[in-house]
Amino acid sequence: MPDCLIHKDLRINSYGSYLRRRFRCRVSKVNVDGGFTCPNRDGTRGSGGCIYCDNSSFSPGGTQPDIPLEAQMAEGMAYHRKRLGSEKFIIYFQKHTNTYAPVAKLRDLFSRALAHPDVVGISVGTRPDALSGEALELLEELAQSRYVCLELGLQSMDDAILRQINRGHTLDEYLEAIERAAHRGIDICTHLIYGFPGETRGGFLKTAELIASLPINSLKLHQLHAVKGTALADLYYRGTFAPLTHEEYVAAVCDFLERIPAHMAIQRLYGSAPLAIRVAPTWDLKNNQMWYSVINELKRRNTWQGCKLDGECCKVSNL
Repeated sequence: MPDCLIHKDLRINSYGSYLRRRFRCRVSKVNVDGGFTCPNRDGTRGSGGCIYCDNSSFSPGGTQPDIPLEAQMAEGMAYHRKRLGSEKFIIYFQKHTNTYAPVAKLRDLFSRALAHPDVVGISVGTRPDALSGEALELLEELAQSRYVCLELGLQSMDDAILRQINRGHTLDEYLEAIERAAHRGIDICTHLIYGFPGETRGGFLKTAELIASLPINSLKLHQLHAVKGTALADLYYRGTFAPLTHEEYVAAVCDFLERIPAHMAIQRLYGSAPLAIRVAPTWDLKNNQMWYSVINELKRRNTWQGCKLDGECCKVSNL
């Protein structure tokens, strides 16, 4: 493995390793709910949201908009201190679209998060069609002294799939958002999902070529999964959505990682949902088993992140 950013055991540039290199200690992300909504739910861009979307499927129970931000932070930080021994934290504004509000609200929430002495930065999840110039200027201002990560959901580069899943934005809008956000001192993360109806592995790997060409710092990948109460769950019950097998997903993700530059940190390799609302797929694997199923496949292949790109050479990280 010839790149200085590739963890010698994980065979990827893991986000945890990236944060440890940057901050010289264990850093964890703490999810919070800032009370935002979404332009794909309130009628601005659409209604009903994406066909797979249920925020309860990826949000801890302690993150509720009626709980003060500081209380949400305290609960999340205590959890990660106990579980992982984390010393510093990034506050992750996750639920819905976290730049979809007047800039005064954004400044208030983000500044309150950054005021805690153990917080090194913020991560802001949003959509490419809800990123105003004022919001970008605020994030750029905050990034002059603190870590700021902008997490943009693309999910698929195929406009036909984006329409099919009621995403409410286009690939061009995503590319424009990347161009506007780049070179501001802000880390940029992109979210992608694999396994949409009609999607091919070749199409997914074409997305890797696109991502490799963009000024992106990190990635989140996960399988399409259906949870109760969503349109996707209805499609599954009607037999029109067939989820990927675990083996299909792992193989495709490894193919993808081999085509992604080593400087892009990998924040996520899979998705999960609480058992009580999970519909499909039901792989019955714990989180660490999912993570290592990808890592072990890279080891079996004797490949690593970026190995199929030219010029990926350096030394191996021990972090």
